[in-house]
Amino acid sequence: MHTTRCRSSRESDIRAIHQIYSHYVRHSLATFETEPPDEEEIRRRRTEVTGKGLPHIVAEIGGTVVGYAYAAPYRSRTAYRYTVEDSIYIHPSYVRRGLGRLLLAEIIRACEHSGHRQMVAIIGDSANRASVGLHAGMGFEQVGVLRCVGLKFGRWVDTVIMQRQLGDGGNTPA
Repeated sequence: MHTTRCRSSRESDIRAIHQIYSHYVRHSLATFETEPPDEEEIRRRRTEVTGKGLPHIVAEIGGTVVGYAYAAPYRSRTAYRYTVEDSIYIHPSYVRRGLGRLLLAEIIRACEHSGHRQMVAIIGDSANRASVGLHAGMGFEQVGVLRCVGLKFGRWVDTVIMQRQLGDGGNTPA
């Protein structure tokens, strides 16, 4: 039996990350991208996240990358600097094995440790019960739904907005 472990992503993980993400772009409403970005764009995005000191991690089973997650700035304006947005993608052959929970717990821990105060999840498709359930189980509350804001696969799609406090959530002066 292989153990699952989370670790910081590496340059050598780009191909696996690209393959996982491309699946979701092509086959799901979890992302509103309609064409998979190439590996160079995935590399650029990873560098941007890690360059800001934010976590970009993978889950491995037996040395194989089976999922990844990261936190990115929620918005670019300075006042939002203590708020991050999480993203999680699991290889389709490994869903429903607790990997999302494992990755999200690590992202939350890293962001709390770095002084972030709020985490936001922008979930594609209000029918995405797996992601909504994962986030709710990790302490996120649904704070809104944006109706029919994306058009993918010939249909209008909602986004669910969920939010979780990190640390004291900003209840003390910065």
